[in-house]
Amino acid sequence: MNLSRRKLVKAALGATLIMGVSAPVLNVFAAEPEAATNASTLPLTIHTEQGPHRLDVEVAETISQRQQGLMGREHLPEERGMLFRFEREQPANNAFWMFNTLIPLDIAYIDGEGRIVAINTMPPCESNVARECPTYPAGAPFTSALEVNAGYFEARGITVGDCVSVPALAGFCRPEK
Repeated sequence: MNLSRRKLVKAALGATLIMGVSAPVLNVFAAEPEAATNASTLPLTIHTEQGPHRLDVEVAETISQRQQGLMGREHLPEERGMLFRFEREQPANNAFWMFNTLIPLDIAYIDGEGRIVAINTMPPCESNVARECPTYPAGAPFTSALEVNAGYFEARGITVGDCVSVPALAGFCRPEK
């Protein structure tokens, strides 16, 4: 059976509605070939005492996506970032590094409740030898990490204890205990 593109998208939409899968999944079916090379983004909100701060983030969930991260990028738009998600809680000594990363970044480590547990600023590593690049451990267990341009968190008053939500991933802030 040879399905037309329209029928394929329509079938995918119907299956998505039946299964209750979120709308971003449809981008896989509807993307034009040239758009498929651009990473899709999801809205993310950081809730602070001063109010919410919204970003669009790429999501790195697979090992290869997390390994690649923002390596090789020469620019990251101001209101963009990358969210690294892990299947299990990561220990406090797990760290990120900046090998082959060309732009300075801030990183917020986020616990399973959506709370920021640590923030680091990471300058690019200028060495061509990976083992010569410094690492940036969280210092607290975490399940996600958010990378943004260096200075983003400080400029907006975002601190440890603030909450991060990603509604498309069923990530909502929970009240503090």
